[in-house]
Amino acid sequence: MSERQEQFSGTRDVLEIHRFDPEPLQEYMLSHVEGFHGPLTVRQFRGGQSNPTYLLESPSGKYVMRRKPPGKLLKSAHAVDREFRVISALYAADFPVPRPFVLCKDEEIVGTMFFIMEFVEGRIFWDLDLPGVAPDERRAIYDNSNQTIANLHNFDVGKIGLAEYGQSGNYFARQISRWTKQYAASETAKIEEMDRLIEWLPANIPDDESAAVVHGDFRLDNMIIHPTEPRVISVLDWELSTIGHPLGDFTYHLMSWQMPEIGIGSTGLAGKDLATLGIPSADEYVEMYCTRTGRVGGIAHRDFYSAYNFFRLAAILQGIAGRVRDGTAANVHAERAAQAVAPLAKLGWNFAERAGG
Repeated sequence: MSERQEQFSGTRDVLEIHRFDPEPLQEYMLSHVEGFHGPLTVRQFRGGQSNPTYLLESPSGKYVMRRKPPGKLLKSAHAVDREFRVISALYAADFPVPRPFVLCKDEEIVGTMFFIMEFVEGRIFWDLDLPGVAPDERRAIYDNSNQTIANLHNFDVGKIGLAEYGQSGNYFARQISRWTKQYAASETAKIEEMDRLIEWLPANIPDDESAAVVHGDFRLDNMIIHPTEPRVISVLDWELSTIGHPLGDFTYHLMSWQMPEIGIGSTGLAGKDLATLGIPSADEYVEMYCTRTGRVGGIAHRDFYSAYNFFRLAAILQGIAGRVRDGTAANVHAERAAQAVAPLAKLGWNFAERAGG
């Protein structure tokens, strides 16, 4: 097992900062979760930077709880109620997400708002090169991941009840403004490249108002793969989802092919022998997506989208740095993530320069 797989797989005792009395939760579940009966035991998943996530076990089965973290929080962050809403709509549309059970806004139960969904049994890969998997299966897993994000972007948002899940139009302008504000609220050190991106990005947004349901953090370790088959059976962590630009979402996913070793996550696929591994190249992956979404001519302005996504990820990780500072970070490896902000900003500016910045 790789270091990353070992760090983030499985559960642990609940961290002190995230503990709560399980008795009120058990009583709540008895009346709000169909088929549930106790006694209830609670463990915390090792993965998860933002919203603390718990494994709830009982004689009636396993469940997962996602809750807002306690303490000082950035405005609009940790929106577990939005996460519950999008999962509910997508589950009804037969998209692979866990079955949602209940959203609880009563903060007296566990201390913050939370929701409960089913526990999906399968494989989560924390390393992008899928160690221990045969090349044919690797390719099939990536092919199905591509099909999954294409299916998400092909939904008619009105038909699945999400027409008002986010604002239409000006997606990149709104996102750049949002992450600029959250970055400023969490700033712990001056980073020149972030300041350049904050100035350059709003003035260079492509003229394309496509809109779709976007996941916001679509990557391999947010997917559960079938225990024995090379297919996605559940997509997790919808906290950043909204109605937005599908190419912003897809090119974020494409960062897997661009990410070098900067001290967070896996090392990415940059520089790896993809043909031997059985993993599609970035250009192949783009072509597969464009075919499945009917996008003729490939993806123009890829350097802008890459600059935007590295900026956005840097801002997200700066938010984690702020939570480290404020003592509310949900992951014991959060400090490492905070150290990656400057390298990500440099990568983002490199792409901006390629686009004429």
